Amino acid sequence: GAIEVLARHLVDASRSLALHIAGMSAIAAALSAVMNNVAALALLMPVDIQAASKAKRSPALTLMPLSFASILGGMVTLIGTPPNVVIATFREEALGAPYEMFDFAPVGLVVATVGVAYVALAGWRLIPAAPRAHDSTRELRDELREYVAEGGVKEGSKAIGMRLRELQDVADKDDVNLLGLVRRGRRVPGAARDEPIRKGDVLVLEGGAKGIEAFLGAAGLEYAGADKHGGVASDTVELVEVVVPQGARIVGRSALDVRLLYRQGVTLLGVSRQGRRFRDRLRKLEIQAGDVLLLLGEAKRLPDVVDWLGCLPLADTGIGVIQRQKAWVAVATFGAAILAASFGLLYLPVALGAVVVVYVLLRIVPLSRVYRTIEWPVIVLLGCLIPIGTALEASGGTALVAEAIVAASRGLPVAAVLAILMVITMTLSDVLNNVATALIAAPIGVDVATQLGVSPDPFLMAVAVAASCAFLTPIGHKNNTIIMGPGGYKFSDYWRMGLPLEILVV
Repeated sequence: GAIEVLARHLVDASRSLALHIAGMSAIAAALSAVMNNVAALALLMPVDIQAASKAKRSPALTLMPLSFASILGGMVTLIGTPPNVVIATFREEALGAPYEMFDFAPVGLVVATVGVAYVALAGWRLIPAAPRAHDSTRELRDELREYVAEGGVKEGSKAIGMRLRELQDVADKDDVNLLGLVRRGRRVPGAARDEPIRKGDVLVLEGGAKGIEAFLGAAGLEYAGADKHGGVASDTVELVEVVVPQGARIVGRSALDVRLLYRQGVTLLGVSRQGRRFRDRLRKLEIQAGDVLLLLGEAKRLPDVVDWLGCLPLADTGIGVIQRQKAWVAVATFGAAILAASFGLLYLPVALGAVVVVYVLLRIVPLSRVYRTIEWPVIVLLGCLIPIGTALEASGGTALVAEAIVAASRGLPVAAVLAILMVITMTLSDVLNNVATALIAAPIGVDVATQLGVSPDPFLMAVAVAASCAFLTPIGHKNNTIIMGPGGYKFSDYWRMGLPLEILVV
């Protein structure tokens, strides 16, 4: 929930497009400096799409700047982008000394600052402005499926003492509508807009599944049956959407009738029924064929319970239950590891490995997810390409390329040779994986420096920056691939904003 907190305070759909892009680009670059830039984009992309939707804008105008800014921000530190790690490892093997956490900052910070300024001020204006359908079927499905749900007012909730109409301002940010108030098991007459909210009250809400989840967190409300699930902090709790077919066990009965919570440990969180609103409490509502139900329960039990109910699960929508009360613990643990590595108290891989262990022990991340989220293809790719790079170097292949570059640039200043190496590396990076590009170009850079009789460090830094600058195609960097579908981009859209940026970086 740490990113949700950040976005809620810093992202405002009412801002102008230029201000929104500038703000999101700055956040993306800052996050990328302390985490992998693909992870930074993945965290911020849903926030950006939601803001674009509220402001009635095309995400095509905002997602590419977000992607490019996150790539640029990764250049600032050792851990921000994979090529930096490759270059640090290569330097340790070839020259006997690795780069430390902030050794990239003098170069990377300047490049990132100038690049983000270009993206925010001018670059986005070069993107085709016409919105394109990116996933219209899913978008229409999500718009049509609005749930009526309930949220309980617990001890310490921000909602206590507020009136319903005052809380509506908070709800509007998540596209949630407040329909009414239940007190001591009875619906307060009318809309209860001016009724002060008390502990133990239940708010009746209407909205999308993700919006309801986000609003409950923002208002400090709890799910019905939260105590049964160990609170929303349980790392095994998930939300699932199911459709009720004719003949299902729950048709004509309520969640209370089948004792869904007490027998199965699953809560009926919301019901969607062709846009209709309900006067009954959810747990007492008689379910009909065609209803879509939002269920909350233990991940390993949910499939069996859905089958027992006779319902059909919808496609996975990626709705998770956020452990908001652990946000600052997660941030503090990660920050402590970065500081320990920065001051040389711990070797960076050891420090970050310790963070993962702490996250598992505190149940912030379940152990099963650790295995699922390791990027095994990248590990295999590194394992395969490191020997190839070594073979090129040992066989004299890199020396031949270096000699060709030096011969072609004979008589030019060293800075011009550096620029030529950057252009070659950037060209490779636009069609190759950035890790592969760094592994191939790093030994070439060292050989060029050796033949020129100068320090290899500027050449290694040039390779690190250029290998990350894959701004001309959607295949050169994973970030560009990720945004292609949601932004509705064509292959030819990337160079419009990317080519001036690459020239600026050189």
